[in-house]
Amino acid sequence: MKIVLQRVSSASVKADGKICGSIGIGYLVLIGVGNDDTEEDCRRLADKIINLRIFSDENDKINLSLGDVGGELLIVSQFTLYADCRKGNRPNFIQAGKPDKAERLYNYFADYCRSKGKHVETGIFGADMKVELVNDGPFTVVLE
Repeated sequence: MKIVLQRVSSASVKADGKICGSIGIGYLVLIGVGNDDTEEDCRRLADKIINLRIFSDENDKINLSLGDVGGELLIVSQFTLYADCRKGNRPNFIQAGKPDKAERLYNYFADYCRSKGKHVETGIFGADMKVELVNDGPFTVVLE
C-alpha cells in the first residue's frame, strides 16, 4: 500500500462535475493498493496517519495530531501511485492491486478510519476525479 498524505487547510474532490467529498483542516490521503496488501496493512497505515503529529502547536512546533486539531480525512483512491516508469516512456501498473481487491481495501481503509471516530469523506473509486486542495505548509508525507 502506498499513501501520499498532504496536510491541508481544505480539500475537495469532484466526479462528473459534482463535489463528492470535501473537508476543512485535515489530510488529503491519496491511497494506492498493491497486489500483496491486506486489511492489516490498512489498519497499520490508518493508525499511523491518525496518530501522526504534523500539525503545529501554539509554539509553532510540529507536535499535534489529527485529533488534536479536530481534523478530517479526504481519502481518494489513486492506483497511479504504483506506476513503474523504469523502462520506456509509458508506465506500467503491474504492481497495482486488481480493481475488486483495491476497491474492497480502499473502502475498508475509509471505514476503519471512521471506526476510530474520524470524519471521513471519500472520492468515488475508479471514477475520473478532480481534486482541489490548499496544501498547508506545504506538508506532504509518503507512507508505505
